[in-house]
Amino acid sequence: MLGELEKKLANLNGTSKELMQIPTFLYRLAIASWVGGASLFTFVLTPTIFTSYNRDMAGGIVGVLFPGYFKWGLVCGVIALATIFMSSTVKHKTIAAVIIAVMLAITSVQAFVIEPKAAALKKEIPSFETTSKDDPLRVQFRKLHGVSAVSNLAVIGGGIALIALL
Repeated sequence: MLGELEKKLANLNGTSKELMQIPTFLYRLAIASWVGGASLFTFVLTPTIFTSYNRDMAGGIVGVLFPGYFKWGLVCGVIALATIFMSSTVKHKTIAAVIIAVMLAITSVQAFVIEPKAAALKKEIPSFETTSKDDPLRVQFRKLHGVSAVSNLAVIGGGIALIALL
């Protein structure tokens, strides 16, 4: 009788250990998906689109993709933040949580401030190919684009730091 109870407890203990690995898996998946998706979009897809199409068409395509891109980052970030403290194997949890929070803040500013302003400016510019680079709207757009690009690189850098902390 005691032997059967010990076996059942051992099986239950193994199941609980497996369940405890789920948050770690979700954390790692969220970080990998976020930094991988951002890197793919930034270093592969966007340059390919801009070399394959004229500037106005490429800008239109990327502009359509941006809202989903930022939502992806926000979802991945929320999952990472929600699971980090449930994970038993993530090292330096507080540092990682601060990095994730900063990445989420940057992504939120990109999604809810920069991107809508840039999209509105783009609608006012008839063509990036024919409108002068000195046009005030293009100058404003270029500044927003610069802030967005630096922000994007900061998010990717934060993701790389999180991977290094694994």
